[in-house]
Amino acid sequence: MSGEIIYKMTGSGNDFVFLDGRWTELDAWPADRIRRVCARGTGVGADGLIVLGPGSGPGAVRFHFFNSDGSRGAMCGNGALCATRLAALLELAPADDVRLETDAGLVRSRCVPDTSDRAELALPNVTDVRFPEIDPNPGEHEIGYAVVGVPHLVVRVDDLETVDVLGRGRALRAHPSLGEAGANVNFVAASGDSWAMRTYERGVEDETLACGTGAVASSLILSSTGRTSLPWSVHTRSGTVLTVSGKLDPETRHLHTPSLGGEGKLVFRGVLEAGF
Repeated sequence: MSGEIIYKMTGSGNDFVFLDGRWTELDAWPADRIRRVCARGTGVGADGLIVLGPGSGPGAVRFHFFNSDGSRGAMCGNGALCATRLAALLELAPADDVRLETDAGLVRSRCVPDTSDRAELALPNVTDVRFPEIDPNPGEHEIGYAVVGVPHLVVRVDDLETVDVLGRGRALRAHPSLGEAGANVNFVAASGDSWAMRTYERGVEDETLACGTGAVASSLILSSTGRTSLPWSVHTRSGTVLTVSGKLDPETRHLHTPSLGGEGKLVFRGVLEAGF
């Protein structure tokens, strides 16, 4: 198929290829085609591919997310921030009230007024939280697990620059305590008066420059262990900042009414040629 319009977007360095689901079919996007389009150097290059289409009612947008390896994902925070901006641009939903229907459930979102690239997500409560029995490496401290649409392992470390994100991330991503699905791995460290994060992302199987749902999971693990409090901000590897707010229940360690704010920037619009 040729002549399909694509939109390239970035959310704090997490980049995505978007398609308008009103003009393309999901069946036209098997895993091998997604891998070709997302491949860096030989394709468009992206951490994932997202198809947006009309949802179940007015203002609702169906959000189909695929990792760069072609596997389907239930949710992606930075992808959802980008989707919010694009849904408004494509007039799929009003800018002040977008309802993203994801495989992980409904996500309410909005474009931040008077900005060209900011959006906010209102996420479901995070109730799947635990601290698995994983032996820390030197320089690693609390290791916690939380599901924010997708599973995340959060590791507080002394120094992000010395972390072997690829090697250690790959090992932890498939740790037996996490089950068959594994998890994204978020390494977080204090950086002066602020925090910074690096991520090994499953489905990409590499380090990515940001992780929105990982920021939410990290804020939960850090606040539940007394390392920080909400609202919380974190510097991504791209240098941009993600913000998280919500209400922590100290007894259950559940995060109620979590929200995520961050970038959703349109980079370019183009036409995908034959062969892709």
